[in-house]
Amino acid sequence: MDTVKPIVNRVAQSGLITLDLADYFPHPEEIVAIDLKDFLFKGLRLREAEFRETVKNTDWQQYRDRYVAIYCSADAIVPMWAYMILSANLAPYAKDVACSPPDHAAEIFLYRNIAQLKADDYKDQRVIVKGCGDRQVPEAAFVQIAHQLTKVVRSLMYGEACSSVPVYKKVVS
Repeated sequence: MDTVKPIVNRVAQSGLITLDLADYFPHPEEIVAIDLKDFLFKGLRLREAEFRETVKNTDWQQYRDRYVAIYCSADAIVPMWAYMILSANLAPYAKDVACSPPDHAAEIFLYRNIAQLKADDYKDQRVIVKGCGDRQVPEAAFVQIAHQLTKVVRSLMYGEACSSVPVYKKVVS
């Protein structure tokens, strides 16, 4: 008599924690951009009084819980204080602010989100950093997560549970 053995998910029982770095990207709809070009007089230069008046009359609530990229698409000299004024006004509302063109902002926010990861949550754990997925993750993000986690984890791997590459293993003395 054949007995049917239940299917056992050994990966689930292994205690491995899988991190998908793509999860640390902001959702595209969370990222908005402020182009300083829109604040320039005749597209050439910034007039302080007009700039301050526009900033004062801006509804900053529209940036609540958003990631904001501040940049200037015009070939103009914009004083640093203009970027700082925008950032200061966004501070109570925005999740985060970066001085970056919109097409690069998601990557900056990715790195910042990874940096905010609480490494102690992974203390003495076995962690796999997912290697492939629907979204391309820059190599620098993998370097960053390895640097952060090797200080606390028992082991760090790259890939999938079924075929992982060992990256780090804590030496127990």
